[in-house]
Amino acid sequence: MKPVTLATERLVLRPFEPSDAPAVHAACQEPDIPRWTSVPSPYGIEDAEHFVGTIVPEGWRDDTTYHFAVVSRTDGSLVGAMGLVRLDRLHTPERQAELGYWTAREHRGRGYAVEAARTVVRWGFADLGVERLEWHAEAGNEGSRAVARKLGFHMEGTLRAKTVHKGTRRDVWIGSLLPSDLPEEPAPAGCTGTRRPDATPYLPYPG
Repeated sequence: MKPVTLATERLVLRPFEPSDAPAVHAACQEPDIPRWTSVPSPYGIEDAEHFVGTIVPEGWRDDTTYHFAVVSRTDGSLVGAMGLVRLDRLHTPERQAELGYWTAREHRGRGYAVEAARTVVRWGFADLGVERLEWHAEAGNEGSRAVARKLGFHMEGTLRAKTVHKGTRRDVWIGSLLPSDLPEEPAPAGCTGTRRPDATPYLPYPG
């Protein structure tokens, strides 16, 4: 798939670029990111360069993972990362995908993850044809679960010993979101019609 760029009031979501490697490396030095995600630990600059230079473009090209850099519209700083993963399931009757995200520590507590995810979710439902979106997090990751709840994910339970983290099997929380779970977006000011709930604006990413 040709990469796309999404936009919200405060954020731009675009595919990662090689120039993002230093910011990704810096963000992943914060202990909570390797603790709760699958990024390597310790996380070196080579890991960041491999992620932005190889993993991200391959994911878009092969339609396996769509990674977005979440950046501020005001100063271009890296706010976090967000992506749709396990896209292989889109090619099955289940038509499922999984939402993943992390936020740099200095940008937490401002609602950025929820704002960005709402746009990615609507894009996934409307443009990719996702019929069931899942959220997974290691049990205990309350920050991630708070974001998922605000997005409307229904908590479905705990998958026992589902994942292996640093050699130890750990429980995983799971939630789901369906297109019918989303509220309709309000019509823009001055518009007399009702905006379609799947009418998420996006721009083709050049290059």
